[in-house]
Amino acid sequence: MSEKTQEKPLVHIKMKVGNIEFEINCREDQVKGVIDKVLSSVADYATKQITMPETTTQPPARAETCRGIIEQLWREGWFAVPRSLDDVHKEMTRIGYHYDRTAVAHVLLDLVRDGILTREGKPRRYRYTQKRPPPPQSI
Repeated sequence: MSEKTQEKPLVHIKMKVGNIEFEINCREDQVKGVIDKVLSSVADYATKQITMPETTTQPPARAETCRGIIEQLWREGWFAVPRSLDDVHKEMTRIGYHYDRTAVAHVLLDLVRDGILTREGKPRRYRYTQKRPPPPQSI
């Protein structure tokens, strides 16, 4: 057989250097050169300074409950004047909280049952007012 038809056998090598793993497939006569290249690349990689992108520290967004928002409106004295369901829903939307009107209606009813708010009027046209004043806020 001639030398051209007689190929060097393929070699399969698995290596792990630190936390980097790699596999090499090459001919037997290429092993030393390929491993030297891989190890020099690993050494270059290990000496590189890794820079983390700068992040601004913002407080995590708080998920507010529908009840918590309406109670906050009550603490701020917003219910000193009679308010309709539509008024409450629009105010919540204005300050950035988008809840379904039925959820708002349920919370208003719960606050009426808890004695925080009172309601006047006929069904579907109730107006909600504070039944008791909010506690004084400490400064």
